[in-house]
Amino acid sequence: MTANTGDDDIPQRRRTRTAKLASLPLGVAGRATLGLGRRMTGRSAEEVTAELQAKTAEQLFAVLGELKGGAMKLGQALSVFEAALPEEQAAPYREALTKLQEAAPPMPAATVRKVLDEQFGRKWPERFREFDETPAAAASIGQVHRAVWTDGREVAVKLQYPGAGAALMADLTQLRRFAWLFARMSPGLDVKPLLAEIQERVLEELDYTHEAQAQRDFAAGYADDDQIMVPRVVASAPKAIVSEWMDGRPLSSIIATGTQPERDHAGSLLALLHYSAPARCGLLHADPHPGNFRILPDGRLGVVDFGATAALPGGYPESLGRLTRLTVDNDGAAVMELMRELGFIRPDVTVRPQDLIDFLGTAAEPLREDTFTFSRAWMRRQAARLSDPRSAEAKVARQLNLPPSYMLIHRVTVGTIGIMCQLEATAPYRRLALEWQPGFAKE
Repeated sequence: MTANTGDDDIPQRRRTRTAKLASLPLGVAGRATLGLGRRMTGRSAEEVTAELQAKTAEQLFAVLGELKGGAMKLGQALSVFEAALPEEQAAPYREALTKLQEAAPPMPAATVRKVLDEQFGRKWPERFREFDETPAAAASIGQVHRAVWTDGREVAVKLQYPGAGAALMADLTQLRRFAWLFARMSPGLDVKPLLAEIQERVLEELDYTHEAQAQRDFAAGYADDDQIMVPRVVASAPKAIVSEWMDGRPLSSIIATGTQPERDHAGSLLALLHYSAPARCGLLHADPHPGNFRILPDGRLGVVDFGATAALPGGYPESLGRLTRLTVDNDGAAVMELMRELGFIRPDVTVRPQDLIDFLGTAAEPLREDTFTFSRAWMRRQAARLSDPRSAEAKVARQLNLPPSYMLIHRVTVGTIGIMCQLEATAPYRRLALEWQPGFAKE
């Protein structure tokens, strides 16, 4: 077996990774200077801007994809918010960010064999009838290989990149310096809290034993379900998971080329997963991006990657359902009282009830009608009203507090809605909330 010198691992030296990340803002500045020169030669501003944005997107994928780790994790998280961008800004980044959802430069075969030796022992080949050393998919901290288990089942073998832990923490530390750059791609999104929240979750994702148990819990919760499919775990180790193989069309493909019925179907199933998982599994799938979902040939939503989950043993908090219902009913006084009780409004802060309704009411639109059409235009309107510091909504937002116990639920909800806006899906969002959200239905 070929000796591994470490050159095939995720680049771990801080100086190397920092230099690569630093190339992003430097590249932006260099292209801006180049663009000025090209405009002086007579090319239109529109032509130059389009070309520069395309090159920025290309560099974004190259750097984040090569580094994997936390850099790629942030890219995946930002890809969900792409729907909030104006179309002329979003188009050049869409393809590059979509690539980050499912692809990354793979580990060489020698490194793959070394990881399998470490996790399952040197006799690991005896567990498989076949093993394809070329990865079927590669993501932020691991890659997936297709294989055939000893009993004949087709399986997916997920292996963690060597050095993933060090790379993750180094990236997230360095990326804080460049938060302004990523924020330019998602107006209205405060990237620093997103980075902090990602940092809290990624250490859990490094423990594949924890992930395998979460996947088992999800598989049990949706066993024999006719709408959602979670592959069963066959074997696991601290840095490897073997689970049943699942064919299907990636959600990114439906976002790009799906028909309207396909979009509506995918969006409805995604909303069903979001609302029902805490009640059925006691867990929230906390990594919503299109690369983690498939539409199976039989029409079910296939779900993968359970590294980021949150325990909600009683389902969604009943108080959150009540708050949502009061907002839908435009009961500003009751909303203010409950938000104070839950810690969203600090004791020393004064907010007018009507201002709260104006701030929350638009976001509650999907729950006011039996069905709602999510769209990029709707998402852009939400981002615009919050990103303008002069707007009344932005002023209210600055006065509110997001309690830590609700932070992850908020991010996952916004991320799921972001995907549904990318799908431009019409979905029975209100009906699902009535069925699965404790406290939302009227007594």
